[in-house]
Formats: sequence, structure tokens, C-alpha cells
Amino acid sequence: MSRTAAFFDLDRTLIDVNSAILWARAERRDGNLSLVQLVKVLYWAGLYHLSLVNAESTAEVALAHYRNRSMADLEHRARDWFHREIRHRLRPGARQALDWHQKAGHLLVLLTTSFHHAAREAAETWGFNAWIANRPLEDGQGRMIGTCEKPLCYGSGKVARAEKWAEDHQVDLQDSYFYSDSYTDLPMLERVGNPRVVAPDPRLRRLARSRGWPILSW
Repeated sequence: MSRTAAFFDLDRTLIDVNSAILWARAERRDGNLSLVQLVKVLYWAGLYHLSLVNAESTAEVALAHYRNRSMADLEHRARDWFHREIRHRLRPGARQALDWHQKAGHLLVLLTTSFHHAAREAAETWGFNAWIANRPLEDGQGRMIGTCEKPLCYGSGKVARAEKWAEDHQVDLQDSYFYSDSYTDLPMLERVGNPRVVAPDPRLRRLARSRGWPILSW
């Protein structure tokens, strides 16, 4: 018997900000990023929000900074950062949606372009059944090699990842939901039977209106 899942994007959907910007600012405060590197992050984040950036190139640039660094150290710092700066940002409407789906017996899945250290903490903190995110690859000594597993969890890559997860967990995507703010998530919004658009960017808002998709304001 197939099951139903509710997939949620993280940035500007469950929370009201781009978590990558908050992470970069924290890294700058801690001396792990230069001012020039921070400005580049802010620039690329702006392009990402407008769907004007190549996500794979952006991910490679971000990961190159952490090449040969300890994955365990990054995860430890990310855990502290999440609970200090992100966990309190869950939108009230997002909490209501999560509770509704949980009461309906739906599986809750975080589906995000963010890296796994943020996704895992968010999933555990907010009661998700699973998370799907980008994971940096590491060598045999636990050091990051500067690349990410493929396909990237972005655009059509999100669909590929979600389809694999759904197959493994007997989930029917046509009965399932996906919540997102971004036009870059159009492939996944089209893949599920119940797309939900949350505080969308301008391109997604226009498309959602033309297709009659629910537009939510949390």
C-alpha cells in the first residue's frame, strides 16, 4: 500500500531567510571567511533567489573553501550554529502545516538544497521523518574533498532524489505535497500531485496564479 509524504523546502519556506547567508555571516564572525568571501556569498545568494545562478557551480565554489578540512569539525560547528541562529526561525504557518500533515499520517520530508549538516539538525528538531539534502564528499580520513554527491539536490536533481526516496519508502508522489518559495523548485512542484507555494519569488507567483496552485503566506 502506497503512502503520502509532505516534502518541504527549508530556506524562505520553513524559515524566513536564506540559511546560507546566516552561516556565512557566522563563519565571518568566527574568522573562517574573509570579507571578500562573505561579499561573494551574499552576491551569489541574491542571484540564487532570483533563479539566475548555476547551482552546481555555486556549490563547487562553496565547497572548495572547505577542501581538506575535517567533516566532523564542520558538523560540530554547524550544530551549534543551527541551534543558536536557526531553530527559533520556524514560521508559525510552517509549524501548523507540519502538525496537520503529521495528524493526517503523512511522512514529513525535508527536501533542501542546503548541505546536510543544516538539514539533519532541522529534521531532528522539527520532527521530520527524513531529510534529503546535499552532502559533501570526504576522503578516507574524514576530510572534505571539495565536491558534492550527485545529482545535486536542486531543480531536477531534487526530483531524482525524491523519486528514489519515494520508491524506497513506498510513497506515491502523485498523492504527495511539496512546499516551496522558489521558481528553481518548479520541477518538484510539477512532480507532486499537491504543490504548495509559500511566499513565492515573483516568477513562481505568476506561474502559481496561472495554474491555480495554492499560494500561502506564513
